Amino acid sequence: MVNFSDNAQATLPHPAALPSIGHETARLFQDLERTAPRGEPRHSPLYLGLRRASDIAVSVIALSLFAALLPLIALAIVVDSRGPVFYSQTRIGRNQRRRNAGHASCERRKVIYPGRPFRIWKLRSMRTDAERNGPQLAQAGDARITRVGRFLRQTRLDEVPQFWNVLMGEMTLIGPRPERLCFVRQYEATVPGYLARLDALPGITGLAQVNNGYDEDLRSVQRKLRLDTFYITRASWTLDLRIVLSTVRVVLTGEGAR
Repeated sequence: MVNFSDNAQATLPHPAALPSIGHETARLFQDLERTAPRGEPRHSPLYLGLRRASDIAVSVIALSLFAALLPLIALAIVVDSRGPVFYSQTRIGRNQRRRNAGHASCERRKVIYPGRPFRIWKLRSMRTDAERNGPQLAQAGDARITRVGRFLRQTRLDEVPQFWNVLMGEMTLIGPRPERLCFVRQYEATVPGYLARLDALPGITGLAQVNNGYDEDLRSVQRKLRLDTFYITRASWTLDLRIVLSTVRVVLTGEGAR
């Protein structure tokens, strides 16, 4: 399974063409430039093959452990609030330059998707009527989140079912976070070069996820784009290890959870 689009180089914007996003991000990129190697080709068959093998191995282990905990987690979810244990949405995956007919959660009509649509799976952490007024991004202290859901989000257990998406080849362990079609269209219109994020398989964790957290405003979306495009162009074992270690820190501390 190839993790990067074959024509990614042609579509990725030059960093100078992306919006300026402040001194803090500039310092982060200076650090990344010092530590991320330039020599390892991101299209290396060895690198891509081992990435896919890692995806499969880690997903099998994670899902096996998750299966043992699922009865207790499922009971807690249904006792806490009415509704299903699992929650799914249509998200936009890697750009495959082809027409896809169907519907996404935000546009119920035939569309041309900017990337491959797929169903992402999570443990339900919100009330079933959370989006009765339309799609909304999670906010700090969001009242739509249930008591059990807050714990699941704090520990990131709600994301574990996505290892199934990784096993199926729809996602990878490390890559840009997949968004819903409505948000992709919104950001495509307001953030130059936004669709460059779709030149790689989406990931459970990633450089943007551990350094940016949730989208709050246009500036945070721009920052995420910079981080995602940096990863797509400079992916390597060194950078992957840095992201994995940062992910462990985020999970253990609950940093950025909503």
